[in-house]
Amino acid sequence: MELKKLSIDDKEIIKTFFTEVFTKEPWNDDWSDAAQLDAYIVDLCGNVNSLALALFDGDEMVALSMGYIKHWYRGTEYIINELCVKTERQHAGIGTEFLKQIQAYLKANDLKAIYLLTERTVPAYNFYKKNGFYEYTDTVAFAWAWGNDDN
Repeated sequence: MELKKLSIDDKEIIKTFFTEVFTKEPWNDDWSDAAQLDAYIVDLCGNVNSLALALFDGDEMVALSMGYIKHWYRGTEYIINELCVKTERQHAGIGTEFLKQIQAYLKANDLKAIYLLTERTVPAYNFYKKNGFYEYTDTVAFAWAWGNDDN
């Protein structure tokens, strides 16, 4: 398996792969708004500090990570916004292999850490714990949105 760095030039294959994974169980995300999907992928892959990595088994993309490089006082970090493995290839060790290759890539490029958010109620939570990620217990995620009845 080979790790490859992707760019905005790979937008169409990224969109196809991303929607194939995230519109199915357990996510069931509705990415039917093509303009919104296109803008989201551009946000993640089209900026100067974007970093998209994919794992390929021959010509087949089997895993994808999209995020950005953040320069921080403790060193440069990779903030992962999206990480997924092709649905049909999950539970076969590909995600773990992908993380190992991402970590090797980051180390070779002098990045110091990976940060990401996930929910406790999804399978990804246990996947990250199993792969050595630790949970910040004092950090809280906040959100605010227009039209929220609480605002």
